[in-house]
Amino acid sequence: MEKHWSKVEYLHETVRNPNIIIKGTKSYYSNAYTPDFEAYVVRYLYGDAYSLKTFKPLWDYDKLYIGNYVCIGAEAVILMGGNHTHRMDWFSCYPFLEKIVDAYQSKGDTHIDDGVWIGMRAMIMPGVHIGEGAVVAANSVVTKDVAPYTIVGGNPCREIKKRFDEETIAAFLSLRIYDRPEAEIEKLMPALCQTDLTVLKKALDMGAGHV
Repeated sequence: MEKHWSKVEYLHETVRNPNIIIKGTKSYYSNAYTPDFEAYVVRYLYGDAYSLKTFKPLWDYDKLYIGNYVCIGAEAVILMGGNHTHRMDWFSCYPFLEKIVDAYQSKGDTHIDDGVWIGMRAMIMPGVHIGEGAVVAANSVVTKDVAPYTIVGGNPCREIKKRFDEETIAAFLSLRIYDRPEAEIEKLMPALCQTDLTVLKKALDMGAGHV
C-alpha cells in the first residue's frame, strides 16, 4: 500500500511480537515516513523475528502494553529495557559478554494507557507508565511516569498542564469509559467529543453506552 501522511497503521493488524500487547482495534501509528511500528518504533525488545532465531533469552524480557484509542505520531521511539546491560554503578559501562547476565538490570514493563497521544519524534524510555488520556509533546523524552490527562513536554519531559481540573479527571476516570466494548464507546462518541462532563453522564444514564 502506498504510504501517505493521511494513512495510518492500526497496531492490532500488524504487531506480531508476543511481548507487545495491544488492547482493542483503534490504536494506530502514523507510519507514512518510516517502516512499520514493530520494525521502527519499538527498539530492543526480544521476540522479533531476528532475535527469536539468533539467540536464546538469558532473562525474562520486559513487555510493552498499549491501550485502546492510542495515537502514536510519526518517528516516535519506544525504547525498551530488554538489553539494558550498561551498569552505571560499575566502573565500566561496557557490556562484556562474560558478565552480561550480571550486567542486566530490568527496567520493568512499559505501559501506554488508553487514549494517550504521543507526538512526533517523542522518545519513551524503558519502564515508564503513561496514564490514560495523557499527551506527550513532539520531540519530548519521557523518563518517568506521566499522570492521567496530563500534558508533558521537553527533554526530560515535565508537566506543562493538566487537560482538565483534578475533580473532572477523577470523575472521568471513575467512569472507566475505555473498559467498555468499542461498540458502546462509538455510541458515546458525541458525548466524548465535547467538554461538558454532565453531557457524558446524561448519555450514560440514558443508555447511550449500551448496545
